[in-house]
Amino acid sequence: MVKNRANRVVVVGAGPVGLVSALGLAVQDIPVLVLESQPSLFMDLRAGSFHPPSLEALAPLGVTKKLLEIGIIVPRWQFRDRAEGVIGVFELSLLKDETPYPFRLHCEQHKLTPMVHAMLGGFPHAEVRFSATVASVRQTDDVVHVRVNTPDGPEDIEAAWVIGADGGRSVVRKSCGIEFEGYTYPERFALVSTPYDLGAIGYTETAYIAHPDDWCAVFHLPDERPPGLWRFLYGCRPDETEEEALSDDVVQSRLQAFIPRDEPYETRHRTIYRVHQRVAETFRVGRVLLAGDAAHLNNPIGGFGMNAGLQDAANLVEKLGRVWRGEADGSLLDRYVRQRRTVNIEYVQEVSIRNKRTLEERDPAVRRQRLEEYRRAAQTPALAKEILMKSSMIASMRRANAIQ
Repeated sequence: MVKNRANRVVVVGAGPVGLVSALGLAVQDIPVLVLESQPSLFMDLRAGSFHPPSLEALAPLGVTKKLLEIGIIVPRWQFRDRAEGVIGVFELSLLKDETPYPFRLHCEQHKLTPMVHAMLGGFPHAEVRFSATVASVRQTDDVVHVRVNTPDGPEDIEAAWVIGADGGRSVVRKSCGIEFEGYTYPERFALVSTPYDLGAIGYTETAYIAHPDDWCAVFHLPDERPPGLWRFLYGCRPDETEEEALSDDVVQSRLQAFIPRDEPYETRHRTIYRVHQRVAETFRVGRVLLAGDAAHLNNPIGGFGMNAGLQDAANLVEKLGRVWRGEADGSLLDRYVRQRRTVNIEYVQEVSIRNKRTLEERDPAVRRQRLEEYRRAAQTPALAKEILMKSSMIASMRRANAIQ
């Protein structure tokens, strides 16, 4: 336990971004307390793809090595059309001179969080408290006061700095009066897992399937043992209730529309959720900083959400560590805001929006043009590499690091 209770960083939220932020601080000998409203780690089924810059950021913490031991290496991905089949295959080996990890790594988010939580247990100056719901945050020039509701009653906690990694409905962000600018898609997204092996019928571990009404993205994840599970991600019909969208009849009809087969699909998981495109007006107010979904939300096509959050965490804790040690003043944290907010607007928002539009394009002429662009790019290494630099988030990481 920390003797001077104000002489620490409080991280709100024990998801991937919060726990990685805490670990990044703990390895710098910075006292850190994580507050999580849930009674235990949350099993989120959504995120499961790690891009090269995230693996680079997690490597110094020892996390990447552990992920590589349990994840699926994805050396290529496909762009497909429902009518025409494979349009192009994009080989991530084209990035071999740009990163030590020229691939995607598939591993469920809910395997990352217990891994990092266990690693935090090795630091006496790091603590994670569950069933600790942050009600409000207020600050003075010198300290942040965090009001927490616990099973034993309300508690006031002091901190030198607070990192809000508490998701899209962030209490930290709302307490600071920070606007969350953007919009919510009218349709919800469904995520359905099946043990049916799409690899046996020619699918790569990541594949995107374009269609005006029935677009889809599929991903191969390790699950508990080989051969793993394949996830289907698609948009629900606007007029469907949640119960209808996840019913046996509707799920079977959608999966059969994407990839017809003689037998029904066995499904293991089904979930449905709202999707947003939003960026906070700032990622910092005084001694309070935002990271991950608390700072930005985007649709999942391309796998940018968790990755952008992990890259936020790496950027933030490096700068906060320098401020903590007196190597820089607090203005360094404004660079964190400039770097991460800029790339979330210029890259994460822009590319994820374009990805969705490309998959669901309805105009026949525009659709044809985009398919031809992907076909030509897949056959031209220079064009393919340009797409891969953006889709792998290497371009956005470099853009962020160049901002002063």
